[in-house]
Amino acid sequence: MKAGIYITGSGPILVLTSYDSLANSNLVEKLRSKGIKKFISYEIPVELVKEKYGSHYDVTMSDLKQGDDLRVLDYDGHHIFLEFSLKELGQAVIYEP
Repeated sequence: MKAGIYITGSGPILVLTSYDSLANSNLVEKLRSKGIKKFISYEIPVELVKEKYGSHYDVTMSDLKQGDDLRVLDYDGHHIFLEFSLKELGQAVIYEP
């Protein structure tokens, strides 16, 4: 499982995915189908996400309505930036078709 913050045209989202990379072509296609055509993403340690989101993380992971390959944990950009220091962000992945 990977966690990543995606900076998109409509603001940041925090995503959990089973793909091996935040720029995996199948994941990029799923994001594109949701209107996200280009992005900057940063990987975050899953343990850090679990620590900060607690039971919300568990609820999101157990939601049977969502597929394992892409789960949006948070779409409130203000909240995401309050939860994570910029120093906690991994190397930027930039995607543009």
